Amino acid sequence: MTANNNLAVEARNETRITLSAKDHERLSTLARAAWKRMPGLAAGLSDELGRADILAEGRRSERVVCMNCEVEFRDDTTGRVQNVKLVYPEDADISKRRVSVLTPIGTALIGLREGDSMTWETLSGETRRLTVIAVRGLVLPKAAAEFATVAPHGRLELP
Repeated sequence: MTANNNLAVEARNETRITLSAKDHERLSTLARAAWKRMPGLAAGLSDELGRADILAEGRRSERVVCMNCEVEFRDDTTGRVQNVKLVYPEDADISKRRVSVLTPIGTALIGLREGDSMTWETLSGETRRLTVIAVRGLVLPKAAAEFATVAPHGRLELP
């Protein structure tokens, strides 16, 4: 690993991520299942999961990148802004802007909050930095939506 790559890994590990208990469980299973076929990508996802703050069962955070949400982010290296939906590998389709969590960019995005930045490495070994601009499309099950409240700070909180 080069000095630049060491800096990228250090910067990446400084950003805490947040995951729902359900996302953490499913992503842990995915990382284990992918270990033999894609060890590098599985290791990257496992590393992210290992440093995640895990919300209590049934709780989600509104402004955090989670599975099946839409995220707007900026590639700080190029300035390009993109909108994608973060999905499981079987639902990935780049032509529909559905990005697998089991890709370097997907792994970099999972668990970030709006405004967070993350350094990540492309498959070709290039170090990039991204910043989450907005998180949208968190669809709540009807039962959870009925019990959700708006906290004094204006953010949605779930039971």
